[in-house]
Amino acid sequence: MGTLLNAISSPVDLKKLSVDQLTPLAEEIRQELITTLSKTGGHLGPNLGVVELTLALHYVFNTPQDNFVFDVSHQAYVHKLLTGRRDRFHTIRQPGGLNGFMLREESEHDSFGAGHAGTALSAALGMATARDMRGTKEHVVALCGDAAFTCGITYEAMNNAKSHAKGLICVLNDNEWSIDKNVGAIADYFNKIVTNPKYSHLHEKAESFISWLGERTIGKDNALRFVHKIEEGIKGLVLPNVIFEELGFHYYGPIDGHDTKLLIQTFEFLKTLDHPVVLHVLTKKGKGFDPAIDKKKKFHGVAPYNVETGETASAGQRTYSEVFADTLSHLADINKNVVAITAAMPNGTCLDRFQPKHPDRYFDVGIAEEHGVLFASGLATKGFKPFCAIYSTFLQRAFDQIVHDVCLQNLPVVFCMDRGSLSGDDGPTHHGLFDISYLRSVPNMVLFHPTNEDELADMMFTAMHHPGPSAIRYPRGLGPGVKVKDHPQLIPIAKSEVVKHGQKVAIFGLGQMLPVANELAAELEKQGHSAAVINPRTVKPFDLGTLEFFARGAEAIVTLEDHVLAGGFGSIVLESLSLLGLKTPVVRVGWPDQFIEHGKPDALKAKYGLTAAAALERVLPLLSKKSAAAVA
Repeated sequence: MGTLLNAISSPVDLKKLSVDQLTPLAEEIRQELITTLSKTGGHLGPNLGVVELTLALHYVFNTPQDNFVFDVSHQAYVHKLLTGRRDRFHTIRQPGGLNGFMLREESEHDSFGAGHAGTALSAALGMATARDMRGTKEHVVALCGDAAFTCGITYEAMNNAKSHAKGLICVLNDNEWSIDKNVGAIADYFNKIVTNPKYSHLHEKAESFISWLGERTIGKDNALRFVHKIEEGIKGLVLPNVIFEELGFHYYGPIDGHDTKLLIQTFEFLKTLDHPVVLHVLTKKGKGFDPAIDKKKKFHGVAPYNVETGETASAGQRTYSEVFADTLSHLADINKNVVAITAAMPNGTCLDRFQPKHPDRYFDVGIAEEHGVLFASGLATKGFKPFCAIYSTFLQRAFDQIVHDVCLQNLPVVFCMDRGSLSGDDGPTHHGLFDISYLRSVPNMVLFHPTNEDELADMMFTAMHHPGPSAIRYPRGLGPGVKVKDHPQLIPIAKSEVVKHGQKVAIFGLGQMLPVANELAAELEKQGHSAAVINPRTVKPFDLGTLEFFARGAEAIVTLEDHVLAGGFGSIVLESLSLLGLKTPVVRVGWPDQFIEHGKPDALKAKYGLTAAAALERVLPLLSKKSAAAVA
């Protein structure tokens, strides 16, 4: 597909093209994105919006010597296509294929890995400072979406940039969206810059002036510096203090992020500067594919789709996220103090189903998890019951607030941790495999884990009535399809459910691993070994009574969890047995002490031994042969 794209195996090849050839190349790249991602799924909308911007960056700068740091890096697909990975692009987000984000071990052109928002500017500042300390000359460019400026860490970096580094370029890619429409004062501020008619008119005049003056008298670079001084005055008259200028960054823009010639001209100038700058670039998310423009939320990260219509296959039943949102809407109907908080993920957490029903009790705080948790703490002190819907991997960012502001004060905040397991194709930056470890050590916290959709609703109902902090972890995607009751019920905290009685082996199947526990029990029964199956339900506090009852009679205990073994549920069982003075052998099944790659969950579980067959192989050597011989 595409004669120009076929000729590019590295950025060196790109530089052989004329500037005019970059326009048809951009269209070839868009078709490559649309066609390939229709089969693999992926972050289509963000990448369609940065085609010209990425081309201009690679046309002007020289990676890997120069460094590009992509915030989140889900918009780095075009970068991958231009840096020798086009022949593998069809494998993106597929098992063993290209990662959907920047990955240092994948390419020398990926100078910094990412997957969470707000990290680019701090990392770029560190790289630029290291460059200055070493006396080298490479350029460092941070590509930040406007949503990155809802992250506090971005402003922490800006606060330090002027005093720590010389040349540093921050590209503000402004498309008005993260996954959902951006919210808050910063989004309004950017919009004010973009839409102010006086500033827009004067800026257009300034660009024309550059073209005319740059060729005639003082040269393009000096002309741009002169125009910058003019624009600084304009901004002071038209806008209240441009925030970037106040923080020590020279601000340029906004400019058209789809005008390749203008982008190249601007980057050629900016690379000559020896101070931090912000270039404000306006792009259209989903450009070149109407369905991605019309449905920006859907095509931010999309499953495989029909190229002609943009339609995706229906799951046929509600996901855990949808059950969560519908249940929360019901709880808000019966309790006026229930409020919902999301950190820029109304679509991912499905709180966009809650918002229309209870708009006055819905809060999107932007990509600001730390603030979201503290905000919830303040609400809780006034009698409200905040439900914070934050992905497990993103809640890691607010650990201090959970400890210091919620649990220490024993405030009734409920953390609903979506993606509390593998996040499949997204890979290690998005897997939620650490939350039991980082929450179980905190006093006052109650931690639930449902085995099905109905149990999720019951746990939310129970958390609503609990007077202190609590958290519920649940996986991505579909559950087993259990019908949710019309009216949820209270679940006793620290009381396990015995699904099946048995004497020889006690199998604790946590959450979505309960079906594996049932499968393991059936295999053991075939070999004459009686097995009990227990659904723990509450991870913390843990049900010591049920554990002791089975441990005193069993020859072995098996724990199954979709979580890392280090500090996870199996560790709780081992520690509890030690507390009880019991020495029953324990087989722990869970994820090893390493970051798990992207891939299909079932295949990854098979690879790492999170299966009934792998557990059976490990537990059989611990069992006596008497009962098995009797059956034979």
